[in-house]
Amino acid sequence: MADVLEHPCVIVNGREIDAALIAAEVQNHPAPAPDQAWEAAARALVLRQLLLDEADRLEIMSVGLVDAEGRKLAEEDARIEALLEQEVQCPHADETVTRRFYAQHSDRFRSPTLVEAEHILFAASPDDSLAYGLATGDARTTIRKLQAQPGLFVELAMKHSACPSKEQGGNLGQIGPGQTVKEFEDVLFALEEGMLHLEPVKTRFGVHVIRAGRRVEGQQLPFELVQEKIAQYLEEASWRRAVAQYLSILASQADIQGVELGGADGPLVQ
Repeated sequence: MADVLEHPCVIVNGREIDAALIAAEVQNHPAPAPDQAWEAAARALVLRQLLLDEADRLEIMSVGLVDAEGRKLAEEDARIEALLEQEVQCPHADETVTRRFYAQHSDRFRSPTLVEAEHILFAASPDDSLAYGLATGDARTTIRKLQAQPGLFVELAMKHSACPSKEQGGNLGQIGPGQTVKEFEDVLFALEEGMLHLEPVKTRFGVHVIRAGRRVEGQQLPFELVQEKIAQYLEEASWRRAVAQYLSILASQADIQGVELGGADGPLVQ
């Protein structure tokens, strides 16, 4: 309780927000430092109170609203939702708007390039320089063997690899961007189909011998396939901006003590 008492009283339009409520709200606002978490919690409760006060002023009552899972909202939450629905206007993202966004951000709407990955892992910790050096030497020896006899890859993988993929002859299946560590991915996606990388590849797992299998280049997704998702994204972004502006207006008209709202769009809009 001592930590709570160190903070100033938080007052909204002459009404104090219970310090115990702020302390309970802190768990919903993880932050690097306790003071930052407390301030975020206090801002969230201040904004919530501003909305409830406005709902009182406009005589907005609970209308039995439900959340995304179909569960009935608590009365105060339902009143806030009803207030925002009534007072915050969000423009519809029509086809013209969504097509413009699609054209301006076409690189976002591509299927990922997929590459079938084959590898042989010689496990070693980067912190163990001796083991890591030995693993690198084993990988170089294996690469030389594969240069001479490419057909040995499956046999060598099953014999030497420390990865569970050894059971599939070192085949990891199709890999897309972000599915493996950067060092491995950078090499794999730079290889042409069927090409063996001629240098050992070092990662935190050890040292790899990598060969690229079948490659499927990413394709531009048609507008019709992503139109609905674009509209949802734009309308959600528009709604957040509109709510942030609405909260800023309410905050500017209120008497708030004990906490600086700063970006009034933060705690509640999130």
